[in-house]
Amino acid sequence: MTIKGVLFDFSGTLFRIETADSCLRAALAARGTSATPTDVDRWARELDRVGAVAGGTPPERVPEALAGLWATRDVDAVRHRAAYTGLARQVELPDPELHEEMYDRQMRPEAWHPYPDAGRVLGALRGRGVRVGVVSNIGWDLRPVFRAHGLDAYVDTYVLSYEHGVQKPDARLFRVACEALGLEPEDVLMVGDDRIADGGAAALGCAVHFVDHLPASQRPEGLVPILAGIA
Repeated sequence: MTIKGVLFDFSGTLFRIETADSCLRAALAARGTSATPTDVDRWARELDRVGAVAGGTPPERVPEALAGLWATRDVDAVRHRAAYTGLARQVELPDPELHEEMYDRQMRPEAWHPYPDAGRVLGALRGRGVRVGVVSNIGWDLRPVFRAHGLDAYVDTYVLSYEHGVQKPDARLFRVACEALGLEPEDVLMVGDDRIADGGAAALGCAVHFVDHLPASQRPEGLVPILAGIA
C-alpha cells in the first residue's frame, strides 16, 4: 500500500493544551481576579481532576447530569462549551465568570503548543507530496491555532466534528476528510492518540497509527516514526 495522504488528530497528536494551572492563571488575570497562591494551586488541582480543560486530563468521573451531553459534546459548539463549563463548575471559583473565561482561553492559540516534531513531520510530508488533513472532535475553529504556530501551510484540509454534526469514531467524518483530500481511504493513514475515536478510520479502510497522549516535553519524537512507512 502506498500512502498518499495522512490525516492527523489535533489535540494530543499535533498539539497539546496548556495545563489546568496555566489556564486558570490566565483566566484569573483576564478577569482581574486576585487569589492566594494556595487557593490557585488547590483550584487548579480540582479543575484538573474534573477534566475542565479540553484535551488535558480526562475527568475522573462525569456527573450523571452531564453524561448525555458529554457523550455527544463534539457534535456542535453549544454542546461542547456546555460540557466543559459544566465539568468546570464542579469547582467553586471566586468569580462565576471564570468558568466561561477558562473555556474561552482554550480557544486561543497561546493556550496550545505543537509537539516538538510536528513541524518537522508536516514539512517532510509536504516535501514528499503527501496530502495532509486534520480531523478533530472539537467544538470550535482550530485553524487560527495552526496559523499562529506556522503550521497552516502544511495542511490541505480541516474536518472538524462541530462543522459536520458528526464526531469520531463515526466513519462518515473520515470519509469527508478522504474526499476532501481527493483520495481513497486505502491510500490514507490516520494518526491519532485515541484508539476508539481515531481507530474509527479503520472501518473505512484507512491504515491507523497511534501516538501516546503525553505532555509535549515527554514526547519529543512521537510523530517521526510515521515517516519511515511513507516513501
